[in-house]
Amino acid sequence: MKIYNTMTGKKEELSVPDNEIGMYVCGPTVYDYAHLGHARSELVFDIIRRYLGYRGFVVHYVHNITDVDDKIIKKANESGETADSVSKKFTEEYLKDMRGLGIKEATVYPKATEHIPEMINLVKALVDKGFAYTTSTGVYFEVSKFKGYGKLSGQNLEQLESGARVDVDEEKKNPIDFALWKLAKPGEPSWDSPWGKGRPGWHIECSSMSPKYLKRLDIHGGGRDLIFPHHENEIAQSEAASGKELARYWMHNGFINISGEKMSKSLGNIKTIRGILEKYGPGAVRLFVLNGHYRGPMNFDEDALKQAKAAFERLRNTVELAYEINPGEGNQESGGKLLESVEKAKEKFIEAMDDDFNTPFALAELFAISTAINTYLSSGTVGKEALLKALSTYLELANSVGLELEKKEEGAGKKLEQIAEVARKMGINPAGNAESILNALIAERENARKSKNYSKSDAIRKELDAIGIILEDKKEGVRWKLK
Repeated sequence: MKIYNTMTGKKEELSVPDNEIGMYVCGPTVYDYAHLGHARSELVFDIIRRYLGYRGFVVHYVHNITDVDDKIIKKANESGETADSVSKKFTEEYLKDMRGLGIKEATVYPKATEHIPEMINLVKALVDKGFAYTTSTGVYFEVSKFKGYGKLSGQNLEQLESGARVDVDEEKKNPIDFALWKLAKPGEPSWDSPWGKGRPGWHIECSSMSPKYLKRLDIHGGGRDLIFPHHENEIAQSEAASGKELARYWMHNGFINISGEKMSKSLGNIKTIRGILEKYGPGAVRLFVLNGHYRGPMNFDEDALKQAKAAFERLRNTVELAYEINPGEGNQESGGKLLESVEKAKEKFIEAMDDDFNTPFALAELFAISTAINTYLSSGTVGKEALLKALSTYLELANSVGLELEKKEEGAGKKLEQIAEVARKMGINPAGNAESILNALIAERENARKSKNYSKSDAIRKELDAIGIILEDKKEGVRWKLK
């Protein structure tokens, strides 16, 4: 399997010492609703993560949430709320959008505010090693001290220095030196530190959290806009502190453009995830993203999304039609031809995905299988064994990139938000799909019963019963069903 490494600018063989992959993807700064640009990045790395799992790797997926930042503070000041309430609100809204997109829940969603001690320790290490210095406004990383600065983005240090605008902070040794710790201004959220009350700089959080949750950082991902300065600064501070390479592979997805321009709040051309989902549904949005290679730009187009929605329904209709057919003995020859064509398409699908996740080529093979199955279904000589084998491969490949072609029980889908609300009442973070949240509630109920907290275990059962979900205690474990 080959992946494109931004650090080297070429495709490289994916090589890890075992079958485990540590993957860290930079998440959102939670100060507003997530948009289609976020959706592309989230879906790209969800597809990559799922496919790596399909190919036999155990992926430890860490996805951070920046819940303290200048943008959050500005939003709070504008709305009259606290920064904490703004970040909590939009963290919940972000997770809701991720569930809507069908994003597989991360192994962990670390938040910046929950890792302040780790950040302070890292800043102290950089100060002690001579890579950072203090001013009256905070602690800064001295870029000129790190000899490898610019190796990810290809930026030249001398050009950066000459091109930098005069910084308002005259205490900084160089205008391009970046903040590790910002001393608090009146009314801003702050934490105690050796340098006074303040808060972390943007870049330091990822350098602090990735080593806490990953024994080895194999793949570091994010949007192209993060290459510089965020990932460049992350490399500088991490490698200056540890003396070791931060990540083995760097992967970055391209932008979503609208009328040729990058989608951004400053341009006022934002398309929110929930607005797009309401109009087209998660399958169409995922298919839209799969239609473009992850490294290239994509142009948002209503017609393209309409086509993606229609195409997704065609893929799904193949499954529904196959389930409606009552196969007989079938024709052995035609069944053999079907399986032969399906197997060839599977090989090409894997070949495309193994070549730096070439989803457009892989998707073409999925449609080829759909066509082959549809042709077989209309032949009038359908055999059960051949049909089930072909359908199994079809669903297997679709699932490897997160395309849900089997319609789930409608009741469970409609109750997602009700289930999430029950989870919140019980102190559980409602991340993931309906099934994963229900499993978390069942596990919480079992823990309550073991600790003889029967009031809580009964409360979970009653809350779920009130929204039409029955828990059944069986010998093999707890099962749930809809009323």
